[in-house]
Amino acid sequence: MARKTIKQRLAELEAQRSALKARLSKTERNNDMRRKVLIGSLVLHHLETSDNQEFKQQLGEWLRRELPAFLTRDNDKALFADLIGQAQPGTGEGGDSGQGAP
Repeated sequence: MARKTIKQRLAELEAQRSALKARLSKTERNNDMRRKVLIGSLVLHHLETSDNQEFKQQLGEWLRRELPAFLTRDNDKALFADLIGQAQPGTGEGGDSGQGAP
């Protein structure tokens, strides 16, 4: 068996490095997506099951105020129609308040 040249070995190592970087990037994207899903699940869970009516109302109001400006695609807005109602940008509802959490 012929011994590999230094150039060949470097090329193989670079290919391995690229593959590992791609794998790391994919893992990071998956973790980011999972965090978003879990946060969303928590918010929806509290909206649906919270016994604290004041918190539930404030959370709902915050979502109705912030979501319309945050969602930029019509199909995304349609997914949240039950939370944000039919409020459209420019109607005085869903403005950019700059506030944080409820």
